[in-house]
Amino acid sequence: MKERLSKVLAAHGVASRRGAETLIESGRVKVNGQTAVIGQKVDIESDAIEVSGRPLRPCPEPMTILLHKPRGVVTTLSDEKGRRTVRDVVSEIDTRLVPVGRLDINTEGLLLMSNDGALVHRITHPSHEIEKEYHVWVTGPVDAAKLILAEPMTIEGHTVKPVRAALVERREDGGVLALVIHEGRHHQVRLMCEQAGLTVKRLARVRLGFLTLQGVPYGKWRKLTPLEVKKLKQ
Repeated sequence: MKERLSKVLAAHGVASRRGAETLIESGRVKVNGQTAVIGQKVDIESDAIEVSGRPLRPCPEPMTILLHKPRGVVTTLSDEKGRRTVRDVVSEIDTRLVPVGRLDINTEGLLLMSNDGALVHRITHPSHEIEKEYHVWVTGPVDAAKLILAEPMTIEGHTVKPVRAALVERREDGGVLALVIHEGRHHQVRLMCEQAGLTVKRLARVRLGFLTLQGVPYGKWRKLTPLEVKKLKQ
């Protein structure tokens, strides 16, 4: 079965699809001895594919990990500003894994990384609306904010659904809120809290669907079991 060359290269861990297209455009990819072109389709079973003069390595086994992402780490595989990335955190893993979704540089907590395209699509596609739970350390009127957060809000021109908000810990100047959302717009939790009159001091994602951070120390990771992967794809 023929597939787009950029998709095949990405599946084999060579680069992202965009990165694969850059390799193709630069003339570094050949198919059956001929320089490849953008949009070309190949059959991995019968076509000989080379990248920078080397045969395409076998497709790696599917792998998905749960990372307890630290603060100050960028959710990308490389960063032009030289900041620490999630790839640096899991540098001992030989397989190329991509982040499933995104956490801001100053947001910590549960982040999946995978080379399983079907799983990545299942989790990141908006139609699937997987629950995400965050703990937010805030200052400000937490009781009033809970009522505001429980109603639809407009964030940067987009209407977002109400969240489930619970007070985990009350403090003199605010507290810790548990917020459950189904969407995942850029900076959504921070912006919603700010609109509700709160100042966010710390933000952590503690749950994605049925997955939690239990047993995964800060800055560490674990591999998902086959049963967990199957459940995520259902």
